[in-house]
Amino acid sequence: MANSPVRAALRRLAAAGCAIAVLAGLSGCGGSDSAAADGRPVVLTTFTVLADIARNVAGEHLRVESITRVGAEVHGYEPTPEDARRAAEADLILDNGLGLEAWFERFLSGAAGGGTPRAVASEGVEPIPIEGADGAANPHAWMSPLNAEVYVGNIVTAFSELDPVRADAYAANGAAYTEELRAVHDELTARLSELPERQRALVTCEGAFSYLARDAGLRESYIWPVNAEQQATPQRVAAAIAFVRDNEVPAVFCESTVSDDAMQQVVRESGAAFGGVLYVDSLSEADGPVPTYLDLLRHDTELIADALAGAAA
Repeated sequence: MANSPVRAALRRLAAAGCAIAVLAGLSGCGGSDSAAADGRPVVLTTFTVLADIARNVAGEHLRVESITRVGAEVHGYEPTPEDARRAAEADLILDNGLGLEAWFERFLSGAAGGGTPRAVASEGVEPIPIEGADGAANPHAWMSPLNAEVYVGNIVTAFSELDPVRADAYAANGAAYTEELRAVHDELTARLSELPERQRALVTCEGAFSYLARDAGLRESYIWPVNAEQQATPQRVAAAIAFVRDNEVPAVFCESTVSDDAMQQVVRESGAAFGGVLYVDSLSEADGPVPTYLDLLRHDTELIADALAGAAA
């Protein structure tokens, strides 16, 4: 993954822009996230969950950063000029794929990231189609720890190509993290398997839990499919209310990066409890409930299991 002439030129342009900004008394260039900050190669990921997975493979050898920040909705993110600079200076860009980042291909096709090597973390995952989307894949594959093992394998390969001298270290880190993922998968499935059959239904705002529901043997219902909050129509809300009533679902949920207004209507009209906020597209701050990807999986599993068992938040 050697530097291309385009990428080298982009770095020179970025450096020149920063120099002009400094002379003009402006801020925003360089800083703690500059590629020169500590000398390590820089890996830029598209969202915080992927950054955390990648850091577990990288260990101390690479600096892994996320384009989107904590709490951001990744589907419709709008990249900034600062994001373009970071992409030009990165040594590798890592994205989820499966259509998650609707903005990403346009971002890469521009000058900013055009010369930076890229790896797709979800390559090789067996996708679950989105309902009514003409075969398009549900992109939230990381919500299955088993799929996350595929992510880890792809990241190990990408990091080993970027930094061959430390390939053994990346392989060892990946193997250790895979063991943690398998343990979390076992915890997840065991915890949710305790639910009575009648209560094994997961109702959410967005259809972001298809992979988790598949792993745990849960029926799934949602108000809108992936990245389609505008489809929270009266008809879809009514369908969710009917599903909850017909199946006597005790609790429903919504994701941290979207509005729960439509789901609160389901709560009012169905009699179900609001089980709480689930995390999918973003981690929390370090002092929040899900500072890491493994914390995210455990948080969501416990919240779902407790709420469906009758201990709704």
